[in-house]
Amino acid sequence: MLKLLLDEHISPDVANGLRRRNRAIVVRYMVEWEEGHFLGQEDSLCLREAAAQGLTLVTYDRRTIPPLLKAWAEEERTHGGVVFVDERTISPADSWTSLSTALRRRYRRFGLGLDQTCWRNRELGLDRQSLFPAAVKRKPSSCH
Repeated sequence: MLKLLLDEHISPDVANGLRRRNRAIVVRYMVEWEEGHFLGQEDSLCLREAAAQGLTLVTYDRRTIPPLLKAWAEEERTHGGVVFVDERTISPADSWTSLSTALRRRYRRFGLGLDQTCWRNRELGLDRQSLFPAAVKRKPSSCH
């Protein structure tokens, strides 16, 4: 089952809309996740705990997360996957349907399905260019 963690810049309305649209996806948002304990915490702490809980992070943060993923790849550390949202394509003010539609198209295009193991160590971009270049090329976990 796919489990998403929406960062603190994504509205809880998006989480609620995604939950209504597809009950096979677990969606958490930062304010409710772990009772808000990770709000304002370092990215590495959030990403590590998200991975431990099998959550894929959905974020607009293309400034600090990519260097962190690069460092983790070089250290051969795993993460639960990251979906980067491009604010020029899907504004944080957009309705949840925009994000839901873009996410659904992306996972179908790459044959990821809703199995969480398929998202481990994946970095996907929701933008006009499809995928962002990977920070470090490495083989994602295989999907069965």
